[in-house]
Amino acid sequence: MFYKDRGHVYRVAELDRLPWLEHGFGTRLAGSWTPGPPAWVRQVHSARCVWADGVAGCLGEADCLLTNSPGCYLTIRTADCIPILLVDERQRAVAAVHAGWRGTAQAIAVAAVRSLGERFGSRPQDLLAAIGPGICASCYEVGPEVAIQFGLSGRAKLDLAETNRRELTDAGLDPARIFSGAPCTCCRPGEFHSWRRDHVKTGRMVSAVAIRR
Repeated sequence: MFYKDRGHVYRVAELDRLPWLEHGFGTRLAGSWTPGPPAWVRQVHSARCVWADGVAGCLGEADCLLTNSPGCYLTIRTADCIPILLVDERQRAVAAVHAGWRGTAQAIAVAAVRSLGERFGSRPQDLLAAIGPGICASCYEVGPEVAIQFGLSGRAKLDLAETNRRELTDAGLDPARIFSGAPCTCCRPGEFHSWRRDHVKTGRMVSAVAIRR
């Protein structure tokens, strides 16, 4: 499912079959790997989605970008938060999602599915979702004030990838079309940046999705 290419970018084999799609989840060795002009946002841990409309550069404050315009790379930057790429193979529309615990608590992935539907007529059953590298539950213990927002009590281990997978399923995606199981960012210091592991000294990885020209 997930594999790493020669450029140290993780890709999903099931998405490779779409010849019009470019996608990948960067590592600390990949740098800013996108081969085209990137669009990005100031990530604010929200459930806000913005339309890129083929425009590169910073598009404001949000945690999801979406487009159906070829040639523009939707990018997000993470260091433990979960990167999610959504692909509508019928309408040829894509979205890139940044899902930290705050965004996940606000169901940012569900907001992205809804925004794709409102903007491009995307149907959940036509979507593919790839949940990229992020911190695993074993490495991510949270306090009671965070745990309670996910129906947990006391200090608890929070599985952000699984929570987002469930939210996407609840939004109508076919579980067989949601690809997860990417590596943990905190467990692999040689491969990934991790805020939980390294705090302020850490960098960020770039994940991206684009429609080829």
